[in-house]
Amino acid sequence: MGGISASFILLIVLLLIADLLYTSVDDFWTAVKKPEVQAAFRLTLITCTLAAILSVVVATPLAYLLARFKFPGRWIVDTIVDIPIVLPPLVLGLSLLILFHLPIGDTNLDQWLRDTLRLEITFNWPAVVLAQFAVSCAFAVRTMRVTFEQINPRAEDVARTLGCSRSQAFLKVALPQARKGIITAATISWARALGEFGPIMVFAGSTRFRTEVLSVTVFLELSIGQLDAAVAVSLIMVAMAIVVLLVLRYFGGAGLAEWTSNNKQHD
Repeated sequence: MGGISASFILLIVLLLIADLLYTSVDDFWTAVKKPEVQAAFRLTLITCTLAAILSVVVATPLAYLLARFKFPGRWIVDTIVDIPIVLPPLVLGLSLLILFHLPIGDTNLDQWLRDTLRLEITFNWPAVVLAQFAVSCAFAVRTMRVTFEQINPRAEDVARTLGCSRSQAFLKVALPQARKGIITAATISWARALGEFGPIMVFAGSTRFRTEVLSVTVFLELSIGQLDAAVAVSLIMVAMAIVVLLVLRYFGGAGLAEWTSNNKQHD
């Protein structure tokens, strides 16, 4: 058992060591100082944060409904929520692209948003956020559902007998108890958004200084033969992933286990 377990741990350690040994400190800082890498880093932080916030805002009430209520078609909703987790990333990106090019009268949805709301989605930075959100929200729903299922509903029932409405019981009783789960869901969503690549490439493109995030930077640097820069960016993402894992372990193992299980299904 120890030997089998050690083989996997050794593989992960060797992968990290290989990345560290491949590039020098000078090569690393040279790559990090590149304007396109710095722009990709800033855009990654912004889009991942926006995707995580949107995921928590949407996932919290949806997870509460799935955890607390039984209603017709509940299993259908539950299944639909899981679709982004098991759907191939490229298919998800293609589906988003097709959605925004569906005809609306003499135009399509993307052009209608441009003309009416002056909002550019496809092949712009909002497409990055939407592609990240489409996947990360599903993980947030699963995390928040586990959180609410672990909270005893008795306190909410008592609050309702004392005059609180159902929404007040949710906001004043259930939500404060789910605080740790919300933080975990936000962290998980942020981590999932960080690793997104396929949907972003298809739906947002890979335009530098516009839709390029770190995962896209690795691909672009590899495509032009800049392996040192690709490894340097990969090390940045590894460092960010380690920070996320530390946060997850600090705020709750249940959320980490849920994320790990769903993430394996998605991959």
